[in-house]
Amino acid sequence: MVGIISYGAYIPLYRLSREAIAKAWGTRALPGEKAICNYDEDTVTMAVAAGIDCLNGFDPKQVDGLFLATTTSPYREKQAATIVASALDLPREARTANFSDSLRGATIALLAAMDAVKSGSARSILVVASDTRMGAAQGEFEQVFGDGAAAVLVGSNNVIAEMQGSYSIFNEFFDVWRTTEDVFVRSGEDRFIIMEGYTATVQEAVAGLLKKYNLSPKSFAKVAIYAPDMRSQPAVVKALGFDAKTQVQDTLFASIGHSGTASVLMMLAAALEGAKSGEKILAASYGDGSDALMFGVTPDIAKVAPRRGVKGYLSSKKVVDSYEKYVRWRGLMVLEPQRRPRGSTPSLPAIARQKRRIFGFWGVKCQSCGTVQYPPQRICVACGSKDKFDEHKLADKKGKVVTFTKDNLYAAADPPTPFAAVDFEGGGRFVGEVTDKDAVEIDIGMPVEMSFRKVLSRDGIHDYFWKFRAIR
Repeated sequence: MVGIISYGAYIPLYRLSREAIAKAWGTRALPGEKAICNYDEDTVTMAVAAGIDCLNGFDPKQVDGLFLATTTSPYREKQAATIVASALDLPREARTANFSDSLRGATIALLAAMDAVKSGSARSILVVASDTRMGAAQGEFEQVFGDGAAAVLVGSNNVIAEMQGSYSIFNEFFDVWRTTEDVFVRSGEDRFIIMEGYTATVQEAVAGLLKKYNLSPKSFAKVAIYAPDMRSQPAVVKALGFDAKTQVQDTLFASIGHSGTASVLMMLAAALEGAKSGEKILAASYGDGSDALMFGVTPDIAKVAPRRGVKGYLSSKKVVDSYEKYVRWRGLMVLEPQRRPRGSTPSLPAIARQKRRIFGFWGVKCQSCGTVQYPPQRICVACGSKDKFDEHKLADKKGKVVTFTKDNLYAAADPPTPFAAVDFEGGGRFVGEVTDKDAVEIDIGMPVEMSFRKVLSRDGIHDYFWKFRAIR
């Protein structure tokens, strides 16, 4: 049996009300809000967070591959999947790949992972979808697009949702696209791309799956069908014969927005959160074609370890009512730079030498006295022992703030920047930046966890490291 053995998600803490966007331009507001990345988040950091959620209860060293689906990789020529795999501490032998340039990338990657596990070339593969797409100012896409990531672990043992069938078609069609020079998504005329592209293609794929396996719409407890906007999905659902009230999974548009490649995987994760043994789930993607996938929920769904998932991240949020802050965080306007000396470009040799310490956030633990230290040392700061250390992972440790300060001079997109000294559970202290928290909200004793974030981008290099954040 091959299928999904775990799932996870990540939704940024911050939400921007669509009313705030409309107010900035004097336009009509769509209902709800959208999830937006903090200034130090991007596709990679969200993929890491979703991967951590998905791997809860699993040993990362037992994962044989990581497939990253995205249309917004931070690099045009460099594999972002290797950064995610490094931060998740996957084994060096893990197979990594980017599935890019298509909104259908998540299901394409999922099918590839299923094939790899079924053939025996891999025991388990982590499929992560993450996107931070942007629509041009004043347009509908600016209100519709939201940020988010979702992940599923594919394997053959303890399967919670067996892959029972699929039906795929491709369609060469211009609806939404970007060139290498474009920052914002382009689109064709609304009615044409919805009727001739989305509606026709998704209906053909789902109808093809039903016919191929001799099933009816009533065979499914939940259907997670891709939707390009807030209006178009109901017509597809009705034409296919599904009950919109009882069967169709929420698109999450009102609370998150359209999360790009992560959209269908996010809906699938949400469906699995409430799934029961024996139920069937259908997931249908769209983008230059469509993949319709059928899953059968197994009794092992009841054994899934607790995770934040879609529900957990939806329940934890902070509303941003300032459109100007969103513009600043996304770098959408040229602002006067801070009057500080220009910092240095990240050292490529240093990153190469210390990548396990940087990406995996590994410290050491003294074999003589048990003192945990970061960064790794040769001489123990407590007992003076030399070269007597075991590696000690800190990325998965929680801690408490011992003391803190706020830096008004630190070159960041949203000053003042809070820094804190934190004592980790199990030992060790580290001084680092606190994210997703205003300086006035920090207090001594505040529980924190680690979060993989973007520290800076300079000369085409994105520098990533771990920061503290309040436990969500």
